[in-house]
Order: sequence, then structure tokens, then C-alpha cells
Amino acid sequence: MQTIINKNVTLSSLKPDDREQFILDNQRAFKYGAIEEFGLRDNHFEEDGEIISRATIEASIDGKNAEAYRILLDGEKVGGAVISVEGGCGELELLFVNPEVHSKGIGYSAWCLIEQLHPEIKVWETCTPYFEKRNIHFYVNRCGFHIVEYFNSRHPDVNDSESADEESGGMFRFQKKIRNLKL
Repeated sequence: MQTIINKNVTLSSLKPDDREQFILDNQRAFKYGAIEEFGLRDNHFEEDGEIISRATIEASIDGKNAEAYRILLDGEKVGGAVISVEGGCGELELLFVNPEVHSKGIGYSAWCLIEQLHPEIKVWETCTPYFEKRNIHFYVNRCGFHIVEYFNSRHPDVNDSESADEESGGMFRFQKKIRNLKL
């Protein structure tokens, strides 16, 4: 597998005056994936036609130890990420790239920058809905995560009441263990 990093990708801390656009861009990117998979007649949306609710995004941005970033390509906003870090553990809360710039190595480059920002992290975790094949491919085949759990009605996430909802279909939980290689 060839690894391509887009050297024109940078991260910038989310500024308060960009918060609203960040939320809207995140919702648009997540909705794109759901519509691509199910079409417009979908029942997987959290609220008012959004696959990810404003409340979910705001809870991530405002969460304990949260760091929110804009992903920039040549200085232009093309996505965003929210992580939380505690000790040697990191959680990738959100990562999105605008649909019009998919498949250009932007998400992978942003992920590499996040790992570089936090070399102290030994274990990263994230989740994605079962139907987000693009995300599953990205986390497993590009970023080196492993699927470690599948939340669904028979195996609910105790921290997320929606994971037990039969209609939601479930979420995959991913983990990436960072191994420091010494030569």
C-alpha cells in the first residue's frame, strides 16, 4: 500500500467565530455519506435531516480535554477534527473532510498531523456508524485502526443510549495502539 501525505494540509485551532460554520460543514459532510449510502429517503438521521446532530457536535467541541481543529488545504478550510486527550489515551471524536475534496489524502494527512501533535498517546479510539464504508476503509486501511467492538441492539454501548436503538443499525468502535519502534 502506498502512503501519500498531502504536504499542503495543516491544522488550525477552531476559532469561536468559525464554530457555527464548523458545525454546518460537519453536518454536510456526514449527511453526504448517509445520502451516498441510502439516498434521500433515510431513517438514520438524528434530527431534522441531519445524520449528526448539532448537540452531538457541540458536546464533542465542548467536551472535557477537547481540542477542535480546522483542516486547511493551502490555507482554505476543507474539514475539521475534534479530539480529546487524557494521559496516554486519545479519542478521535470527529473527523470530516468536505465531500468535494475527498480522495486527495487530506483526511489521512490531517490524521498524521494529529498523531504528531500528541506523541504521548499510546492508544487512540474512535467510532463510526456501520454504514459508513468510506470511514471504515479510512480508519482500518489507511490509518491503522482495528475494529474492536460492534455496538448494536444486542450489544449496546453503555455510554450511548442510541446504540441500543434497533433503527440505528449500530456503530463500530476502533482502536489504534501506537508502538514505538526502537532501532
